[in-house]
Amino acid sequence: MKNIKLIALDVDGTLTNGEICYDENHMEFKTFNAKDGLGIKTAIKQGLKVCIITGRESIITENRSNELGCHFLYQNIQDKVPVLEKLCKEIGIRPDQVAYVGDDINDLGVMEICGFTACPSDASIDILETVDFVSRFEGGKGAVREVIEGILRDQGLWTV
Repeated sequence: MKNIKLIALDVDGTLTNGEICYDENHMEFKTFNAKDGLGIKTAIKQGLKVCIITGRESIITENRSNELGCHFLYQNIQDKVPVLEKLCKEIGIRPDQVAYVGDDINDLGVMEICGFTACPSDASIDILETVDFVSRFEGGKGAVREVIEGILRDQGLWTV
């Protein structure tokens, strides 16, 4: 994990618990974990780039990405591989310098090209059997924080 320069994250089931709630006016609700947010902010502060790549589009995700200071946000992406490959070229890194955190089969393709992969403990079985690291925590409940903290500790960048 010492060579990781970019952390790429899925949203639903990774940064959230995977539930998508609507009220009677079709307003969408998502719940994010503050610990994950602090982990993301710490990674950015320590010089890592953070990218969100999600298959859905939501103003809530855009707002959370902006609030955390994420460098890149890609929404409504069905095939994440070309997006990540293009981003790597643009910022001058290799895919093996990317850590990817996802939870379901739409993340498998992009995970194949990344240098480090991780998932929440409640990820799909296909992901659980594939990744380098399985968090102790479920999606939306601190899994992203645990992964980021591990990367930063490995790089000697986690400071308390």
